[in-house]
Amino acid sequence: MGECKATVDAGVCKMITVIKAKMNDDGYVELEIESDCPNILRLSWVLEPEFAFSVVESPMNATQVYKTASEELPHAACPVPSGIIKAIEVAGELGIKRDVHIKIE
Repeated sequence: MGECKATVDAGVCKMITVIKAKMNDDGYVELEIESDCPNILRLSWVLEPEFAFSVVESPMNATQVYKTASEELPHAACPVPSGIIKAIEVAGELGIKRDVHIKIE
């Protein structure tokens, strides 16, 4: 079964989120999210296990992650939802473990 741990440093807010994603026996990816951010914690409480292929093949605005993020997060620039999607992709064995970077200059 696939699994992934992703750590997101959100930047200027200095809040760290650790996303643990693991595929269960039914092929769904379950999430365990720890965060300094109360908004991310609220997001994590309502996310259900996801079938990784459905997430990766969906338009961004059709995923449960981004729909819920739109309701729970006050900042559209927050990188955590993207980190959640990447963790689901890797845990679902549809992507490889490789870091993602955004360099702001």
